[in-house]
Amino acid sequence: MKDPTGLHRLCSARVWGEGTPMVLAKALGIDVSKPKLDASLVGAENNKAIWHVLVGRDREGIEGLLAKTDPDVALVMEPTGRYSLEVAKIAREHGRTVLLAPTRKAKAFRDSIQSRAKTDKIDSYALGLFALSQPLPNYPIKAENVETVDQMLTARRGLVDARTKLKMQAAELKIAADLITPAIDTLDQQIEAADRAMWNAATNDPEYAAAKQLQKVPGIGKLTAVAMTSCLTSKQFLYPDQFVAFLGLDLMVNDSGMHKGRMRLTKQGNAELRRLLYLAAQANLRCKSSPFKDQYAKERAKGLSHAAATCAVARKIARLCWSLHKHKSSYDPERVGRPPVRVSAKEVATLAN
Repeated sequence: MKDPTGLHRLCSARVWGEGTPMVLAKALGIDVSKPKLDASLVGAENNKAIWHVLVGRDREGIEGLLAKTDPDVALVMEPTGRYSLEVAKIAREHGRTVLLAPTRKAKAFRDSIQSRAKTDKIDSYALGLFALSQPLPNYPIKAENVETVDQMLTARRGLVDARTKLKMQAAELKIAADLITPAIDTLDQQIEAADRAMWNAATNDPEYAAAKQLQKVPGIGKLTAVAMTSCLTSKQFLYPDQFVAFLGLDLMVNDSGMHKGRMRLTKQGNAELRRLLYLAAQANLRCKSSPFKDQYAKERAKGLSHAAATCAVARKIARLCWSLHKHKSSYDPERVGRPPVRVSAKEVATLAN
């Protein structure tokens, strides 16, 4: 039987997790919502759903789903905040493999199969088929200390958004401004308290030791240092380019039709971290002792706009953050912009002897 979509051929893809790569014969796609879980078991033999079940999103429902599923079947979910995280934690407690389906790629895959309908049942089937078609990473589960700081960062962002909205209203509503001003003052105090609590929680944790080094980089303050360290600690990126891509600061080439040689940011990653790094790059360029000004000047000499050149600096700062965290090294402005030392195999052998 012919396979016009090519999906059957792709079902032998190897999925790389933490350890030995495995070939998936079946995958359990789970569409997660607040009250329930739609789960479809998909087989690689014919790419069809073996069964579909609807359970509650509580411990009883999750454990019942696991009992119905063979232990060697991998679970795959999209990231839906604490809802999917709870499912992943319980599944890991039972020794199950849980894979992460990136939201945009999973959606594009589902639409490539069919776009006439969208239901939770179809989504769960598409997720299972998606896991059989290509390698997926393990679902990340944050440590308790990282989760604590991340929730503080999220709460702080909510306070800042509320303050910004009230300030705009105060500027527009001149007569009622006196009613809004006290709320703005209260939010200012709460944001300062959140900053202190967040910094204390981070500095008292050995895993956040890199935050102090990041703060030495011109333009990076306490908030950005803690946010970057929290992300790097939880994600454990193997290469700096992975971190840059996660932030959405990597470039996408648009070289088609009338568009030749144009590039733009992918903006597919964490928008808040990307915003913080861009602001850090702007602040960095205002510092007299910034070692990144040469990078900015080179980018401007290429004909890039101020924004594009600043994004290039932000990428460089992101790679520096990764290096300081990964290698547990100290910030040295003299090393910024210096090419890495290349050591030949002969020199390595000489040093070994």
